[in-house]
Amino acid sequence: MEGGLINEEQVEVLLSDLLERYGYDFTGYSRASIKRRIVRLYTLDRALSFSEFRYRINHDEAYFRRFVEQITVNVTEMFRDPDFFRRLREEVLPRLGTYPFIRIWLAGCSTGEEAYSIAILLKELNLLHKSLIYATDINPTVLERGEQGMFSLGYMRQYSENYILSGGTKDFSSYYTANYSLAKFDDELRRKLIFSTHNLVSDHSFNEFQLIMCRNVLIYFDRELQQKVLQLFDDSLEELGYLALGTKETISYAGFNNKYKRLGSEKIWRKLG
Repeated sequence: MEGGLINEEQVEVLLSDLLERYGYDFTGYSRASIKRRIVRLYTLDRALSFSEFRYRINHDEAYFRRFVEQITVNVTEMFRDPDFFRRLREEVLPRLGTYPFIRIWLAGCSTGEEAYSIAILLKELNLLHKSLIYATDINPTVLERGEQGMFSLGYMRQYSENYILSGGTKDFSSYYTANYSLAKFDDELRRKLIFSTHNLVSDHSFNEFQLIMCRNVLIYFDRELQQKVLQLFDDSLEELGYLALGTKETISYAGFNNKYKRLGSEKIWRKLG
C-alpha cells in the first residue's frame, strides 16, 4: 500500500468484517471521518500490511476493542457548552421536576462526563433522588471508565469554569475527592447512573424517557442513518419530553417539525402532546 494508506475498498472490507463477525454496523457512518480514523490507527500501530491489520481485528479480541475505541468518537467534557446546561438547569429540568420519576437517556455518552454533569444539576435542583440516568455507548471500554467516575485532576479547572458559567454556585470540588492525579466523583452521583452498551444503529428502544441527549454523535452518520436514529429517539421519548442534540445537528429534515417545538437558540426540542 502506497505510503501506508488504506483505500476505499479496504475500508469497506473492514466495515463488512465488523458487521459479520461482531455485529457492529458502521456502514452508515460518514466515510471520510471513519477512513481518517482507520488510517490513523493503521499508521500509529505500524501495521506491516493491510492483511495483517485485518487479521488482528478479526482474531485478537483485545485489538478489536482498541479498534472500536479508536474509530468511535470519544471527545467530551463536563458542562460542555455552558449555555446549554444553563438552559437545562433553568428551564428543562425544573419542568421535569413535576414528574414522579425522571428517566434520562444520554446516547453516545463516551466516558461519562456529561452524565455526571446532569447528575450534579439534578442534585442541585433536589431532583436526583427521583431520577435515573441511562448512559449508553457502543464502546464498552469508555463505559468502564465512566462507571469508575474518575477523571484526570488536570481537567478539573476547566470543568469548574464550565460549571460556573452554566449557573453553578457551589464549590465544584465538593463533588469529588482528589486521589493522586485523579478526581473521583461522589458515590451519591454514581448510584444514579446506569452505564450500558447500546448500538444506535442496530439496537431498539429500551425505555420511555422524559429527556434524551445525543450531542455531537449524529454529525458522524450519513443522512439515512441520522433519520433512523432520530426515529429511535422519537419512539423512546414521552410526549412533552425533551430531545437535545449537538450544536451542528438538527431534526429539521427528519419530518418531525410538526411534532416538536424548539426552545430558543439551544438545540433542544420539546415533543408536543
